[in-house]
Amino acid sequence: QVQLVESGGGLVQAGGSLRLSCVASGSVFSIRVMGWYRQAPGKQRDLVATITSVGSTDYADSVKGRFTISRDNAKNTVYLQMNSLKPEDTAVYYCNYIPWVKNYWGQGTQVTVSS
Repeated sequence: QVQLVESGGGLVQAGGSLRLSCVASGSVFSIRVMGWYRQAPGKQRDLVATITSVGSTDYADSVKGRFTISRDNAKNTVYLQMNSLKPEDTAVYYCNYIPWVKNYWGQGTQVTVSS
């Protein structure tokens, strides 16, 4: 059974930075496309960044140029470096495969950006 555990969230002022981590159990992590998603209160869960097994990345327009996704296959970990944070980035952030797998959603990590 795969488990995805996110960490690194917190409260930060606008313009600040945070680095999120997601550790995955299971032996197939290195070959899977991974994604970071986020869900703000009252809104749907949206995909914000993806990374392939070989490191190709893609971003939602709302975070392009500010967020960087990366991975360390040796550590079964995917990261999300978030810079120049805005209040509208406030959300619970989750990692999952691409496409997402329902049973693999973790608890997420809360990111709150104050203005």
